[in-house]
Amino acid sequence: MTDVVDRKTRSRMMSGIRGKNTKPELAIRKALFAKGLRYRLHAKNLPGKPDLVFPKFKTVIFIHGCFWHHHDCHLFKWPSTRPEFWKKKIDRNVEVDRRNYAALKAGKWRILTVWECAIKGKMKLRFESVIDEIVKWLQTENKDKTIEGEYYL
Repeated sequence: MTDVVDRKTRSRMMSGIRGKNTKPELAIRKALFAKGLRYRLHAKNLPGKPDLVFPKFKTVIFIHGCFWHHHDCHLFKWPSTRPEFWKKKIDRNVEVDRRNYAALKAGKWRILTVWECAIKGKMKLRFESVIDEIVKWLQTENKDKTIEGEYYL
C-alpha cells in the first residue's frame, strides 16, 4: 500500500513528532510539580535520558508513547505502509529501552514507566489517580513499577 501523502509532506509530519516535552509528559510534570515534587528533566548523564529524574529518591520516570515503544495495548497498531521499516525501527526502540533499563538497574535506580494508554484513549485511568499512584510509589522503597491503561473484559 502506498502512502497517502508525498515524501516531503510525510517527512514534515514525522519531524513534528516530539521525543521529549510531549503532552502526556507535560501534564504529568505539571501535576507532580503542583504536589510539591521537584525533579530534573532528561538527564543526559543517565541511560535513556529519563523524562523525569528524582535524585532524592534515586528514581527515574519514563513516559512512553505506546506506538514508539511497542506497548501491547489498543493504541498500538503496526503501520500498513513500509512494514519492514517500522518493524525494524520499533524493535530497535524496544531493544534500546531494555539496555537502558538494565544500565539504570545496575546503577541501583528505581524505574517507573507510565504508558500513554494510562492517560489517553478508551482504557485510560483517571488522571488524578495516576498522579496519586506516582506520588505514593515515589514515597515507598518499592522497586520498579509500570502504570498502564486498564483492560476491561
